[in-house]
Amino acid sequence: MFSTVLKLAGAIILVLVTLVGCQTLRHSGITPLQDPAPDTLRVATYNVHYIILSRDTGAWSLADWDRRKTPLDLAFKEMNADVIGFQEMESFGGGNQADINLTLDWLLQNNPDFAAAAVGDPSVFPSTQPILYRNDRLRLLDQGWFFFSDTPDVIYSRTFNGSYPAFTSWAQFRDLATDEVFRVINLHTDFGSRSNRMQSVELVAERIAPWIAAEETLFVVGDFNARFGDPVLDVLEETGLEFAPVEGATYHLNWGLNLFAAIDHIAHIGDASLATEPVVLRQKFAGEWPTDHYPVIADYRLGGAQSRR
Repeated sequence: MFSTVLKLAGAIILVLVTLVGCQTLRHSGITPLQDPAPDTLRVATYNVHYIILSRDTGAWSLADWDRRKTPLDLAFKEMNADVIGFQEMESFGGGNQADINLTLDWLLQNNPDFAAAAVGDPSVFPSTQPILYRNDRLRLLDQGWFFFSDTPDVIYSRTFNGSYPAFTSWAQFRDLATDEVFRVINLHTDFGSRSNRMQSVELVAERIAPWIAAEETLFVVGDFNARFGDPVLDVLEETGLEFAPVEGATYHLNWGLNLFAAIDHIAHIGDASLATEPVVLRQKFAGEWPTDHYPVIADYRLGGAQSRR
């Protein structure tokens, strides 16, 4: 009897390992990241996971940040993007208002050719979803935020079902290479509540509608916690947004396990066109995973004008 149980357990484990292996292969694949063409704008999105300031060791602790901060900087440099929307760039010390942002400070310190948009005094501007941009290529014109809440213009207001605050940050830029103006809308929806996700993207659709009506060029990026075919993405596609066809996993559980299709996306509308297929960087840097998501990168042409970069 005992040997039968062992054999059955072994068979179950074998099946699970096989399924995990198949899913990992199915959602894997490494596409080389080429240098951007001189007439393109490189847009990226990256969930970098928060740091828990009260935790000295263990997952997402201060010690863990020391381990992964150099790999994260290497990933940032490898992306070679012009503008990047970040999610979970937070040094969490309790409460909503964060005066410390170790990740933001680190990347800006090590990449002086970049500046941060969608940041400010945390008492009036939530700064945990910054948009970093190449300061010799782009000029910041405006920035703002709204929370996924019944009171979206109240900072740090809780989500529709009362869970932790979640929000959209945005920034408007002028491309000095083409003189084109565009906005980047950077969001992170609730992973645990479908109703929150749906109401959140419905609010995004409502807020971007005037910009679309004005025929602005928009890039909507972020961690949608939704795969292609999900009604969450359908809501935004109905506004006219076109999602870059990201294939394979963008979330890997911090282990390189590629079990699910992409949940991190880049979409656009307006006077822009996708120049190449999007790329997901599924690799370690300096032998480490910088975070539990992969960066997603896509190159676009703006307005048909030739770049002067």
